[in-house]
Amino acid sequence: MGADRVRKLRWLCRRGMKELDVLLESFLEQNQQALEGGSWPEFEALLHNEDDVFWIWVQYPDHHDAVVYRSILERMRYGLG
Repeated sequence: MGADRVRKLRWLCRRGMKELDVLLESFLEQNQQALEGGSWPEFEALLHNEDDVFWIWVQYPDHHDAVVYRSILERMRYGLG
């Protein structure tokens, strides 16, 4: 299941915005093992949002609509593994 999950997440990370592509690819690379193990289920849910909304949330993780994703957004922004 783990490798399949990462392949699915990698596909969902292909965005129409270069900035998001770079950010998400880096996050996947840094956290591949944890993601294979099922970590951060909210990450997959986050990927189902539109690019413009997602980008606003990356910039402003305290945004009221992004509260449920705040932890994962901050991990992505600051390169935390």
